[in-house]
Amino acid sequence: VQLQASGGGLVQAGGSLRLSCAGSGDIHEGYTMGWYRQAPGKKREFVASVASGGQISYSDSVKGRFTISRDNAKNTLYLQMNSLKLEDSAVYSCNARYTFYSFWGNGTLVTVSS
Repeated sequence: VQLQASGGGLVQAGGSLRLSCAGSGDIHEGYTMGWYRQAPGKKREFVASVASGGQISYSDSVKGRFTISRDNAKNTLYLQMNSLKLEDSAVYSCNARYTFYSFWGNGTLVTVSS
């Protein structure tokens, strides 16, 4: 399984970005897909996930501002980020997990400026 994240960039506070994570290889809709982020000097933290049955989870810090979605036909995961804050600046990475398998994609940098 390979995951390729894209869509990061520089945005002003209050703006929006949409991240994408394209999956390839032996990936299927049974995987739980998620987004994580890591800011400089901080540990990687959970952002949002969508399970195979459609159950969605968000961290409290992004709830109400971010929306995660997946297109199983395209093996693609999305993260719509609205009302971005300075503290949302980080490298965002996507993850796919199934049973004891866990795969990570490259990161995409999101920088929110004032």
